[in-house]
This record gives sequence, C-alpha cells and structure tokens, in this order.
Amino acid sequence: MSEPRRARPQEAQALRELVRAAYAVYVPRIGREPAPMLDDYAARIAAGQAWVLEEGGTALGALILEDEPGALLLHNIAVAPAAQGQGIGRRLIAFTEAEARRRGHPLLRLYTNEKMVENVAMYLRLGFVETGRGSEAGHRRVHFEKRVA
Repeated sequence: MSEPRRARPQEAQALRELVRAAYAVYVPRIGREPAPMLDDYAARIAAGQAWVLEEGGTALGALILEDEPGALLLHNIAVAPAAQGQGIGRRLIAFTEAEARRRGHPLLRLYTNEKMVENVAMYLRLGFVETGRGSEAGHRRVHFEKRVA
C-alpha cells in the first residue's frame, strides 16, 4: 500500500464524503456534527493541508495537517468506514509523525472530542500525552501532543 499523498482539487467532494462517513457514528453521541464534518475541503486542498491514503483508486483515509509554531497539528484524521479496524489510522498517524519530523517540528499536536472515547484511548496507546481539556466553538475537546524529534 502506498503512502498518503496530497489531495487534488478535484477530490474535494470525495474527501468531504469520506470525512462525513467516518464521523457519522459520532453525531448521535455528541448531539451535533463534529467539526470535521463542516470543514471546507476545497480550501484545505488549496492550502496544501489535505492528504489522502488510497489503494486501487479508493480513498481509505484522509488527513488535514497544519503547521503551527513549533509543532505540526493533526487537525483531522478520518478512515473510511469500510477500512476501519485494518490499521489505517495507525498508518496515518505514523505518516503524520514522519511528516512532522520532515518539516522540522519537534511536536505533533492533535485534539479530539471528549465523547470520542475510543480515539482518546487510541491516542494514549500511541504515545500521546493529554495536555488539557476545554470547550472550543461549542465542542468539548481533549488536547494531546507527542514529541517526535
């Protein structure tokens, strides 16, 4: 399987659909659409922040990566429902860690909704450290970071 690649402008709708499908399970739990479901993927692609992992022309996962002062922010990670449970998320995280190092960032940061308890547990298992919790734009978030340098 190949590495993630930058998303192409013509893939904005497909990226949006992948993210919406990946996050749909959380809508009843959270009581609203998670923030990634509302993002502007055409703008993310234009900014060079969107990445896609595909196999045989099928998108299996996506990333939104933002450079911050001193860190790479994993703004969004999504795995297509049909590909969940196959290690795609771990592969995307490993790629993101390598990308942070490639860009010269010593830290990888991310956040997730506190009601996405599976994600909270997964990030802890992958070596991330919880750095805080708070409310942003009406979402209760758990913030994490991991030293990658």
